[in-house]
Amino acid sequence: MTLNGKVNGRKIKPMVTAIIQARMLSKRLPGKALMLLAGKPILYHVIERTKAIEHVDRVVLATGMGEENVPLIELASAMEIETYAGSPENVLERYYMASEKFGGEYIVRVTGDNPFTDVEYASMIVDIALEAKPDLCALNNLPLGTAVEVIKKEALDQAYEMSNESYHFEHVTPFIKEHPELFSIERPPAKIKKVAGKIRLTVDTPEDYELAGILYNNLYSGVPFPLSEILDYVKEHPEIIKINSRIKQTLVPNASK
Repeated sequence: MTLNGKVNGRKIKPMVTAIIQARMLSKRLPGKALMLLAGKPILYHVIERTKAIEHVDRVVLATGMGEENVPLIELASAMEIETYAGSPENVLERYYMASEKFGGEYIVRVTGDNPFTDVEYASMIVDIALEAKPDLCALNNLPLGTAVEVIKKEALDQAYEMSNESYHFEHVTPFIKEHPELFSIERPPAKIKKVAGKIRLTVDTPEDYELAGILYNNLYSGVPFPLSEILDYVKEHPEIIKINSRIKQTLVPNASK
């Protein structure tokens, strides 16, 4: 018997769906999703890491419609995850439609240009979200390119219905962050090792790809390696941070609110 979220007195875990956004026609580094790191496409590594996140029940690739994205769909299918092809530019709509099609009470947002998405910290924030039940949850102070966001489905629906700025649709969660009076937001700090200087671990430029190649060639052994190993390597080779240190990250208006 089901009663108050329980079956025969036992709690039912909410369904968690991880959605990866990726497409071939990225503005700064077109085709990066299929560029190789340690002999495998960047998207392969992103999917591999996402599938390893604890508490995730289903993984979905949300890409854009268009022939250029067919290889991404084929890769995702080969890795036995679901796929959805929607608006090339409206990422918020892609997330909303994919969540409508595949379900999930909580949505884990993963971006396809982050082959360093950390499994341990992602599992931690999903666990926190399931316990605290905020509308949006993400660990604070992780290096760029290693974190995920967990969004309650109802909050995603509301953001889709109420967003009214172009950047709201490009980046999925700005509307939620801008309206703390409407949404509960949890951003607990992550405890990580400190390194000298900031390290950029997303792949959005040729310099990012160069750094990612060095790290994967030295650390990848067929399974996802944790952020702690990256930080240890950087501590021993601090000069590699300079490879992409001059890249300016595109800021989302009002994202800090």
